[in-house]
Amino acid sequence: MRKVVERQTGVALWRQIADRIRLAISNGDYDAAGMVPPETVLAGEFGVNRHTVRSALAALAEEGLVRAVQGRGTMIERKERVSYPISKRTRFSQGLGRQVKEIGTQLIGHAEVPASGEIAAALGISPGARLVELRTVSSGDGRPLSVSASYFPADRFPRMAEEYARLGSVTKAFATHGLDDYVRVTTELVARHADADELALLKLSPGAIVMEAQSVNADLEGRPVEFSRTRFAADRMKLKIET
Repeated sequence: MRKVVERQTGVALWRQIADRIRLAISNGDYDAAGMVPPETVLAGEFGVNRHTVRSALAALAEEGLVRAVQGRGTMIERKERVSYPISKRTRFSQGLGRQVKEIGTQLIGHAEVPASGEIAAALGISPGARLVELRTVSSGDGRPLSVSASYFPADRFPRMAEEYARLGSVTKAFATHGLDDYVRVTTELVARHADADELALLKLSPGAIVMEAQSVNADLEGRPVEFSRTRFAADRMKLKIET
């Protein structure tokens, strides 16, 4: 059966095909062989030429998802996805548990910024109030998994950037400000194509999908303490909602 790709949509055919192959790998469709179907088979399935298929496979190879093997074809290099629970107490390192050997979080930027209307409403503060913004990339075993922008009320957490840079943990940085525990209040999820910055930071090929989670954390008295926007690489992570 031919798999339909849409022409004249503004999305290149090879990108659409890369998305379909990526999804098939994540779903385990090729588990029995451990190989992506030959280029000629894929070209027939999608109704395109082999050059288009080759471009799609090259993009997936850049992501580290597949690897060309001389005389054999295209082998699936990485198909496993890390399970990440979203619960009342969502913590990145604890959430990954023993699924990865090495967990890393890199602070790629910070600033003091005025609260937009959306963030102000989420945090229960006035628009324009000062926020500490942290931009981070988190990884597992050296593979980028997510990129985040997090916002904290500057009047309550004035040293958030410095403490995070020193300790490498939001939880520990909160503790230095006298906040020993906090809980997840809301999480909103949406799937979309990665933008240019996300492609670069997560080392994805054009057309890759990210799952965006906008969330609010609050202290135990219910006062919001953090608004975050986290984008997960969809082919590397699966989100598990725990109640």
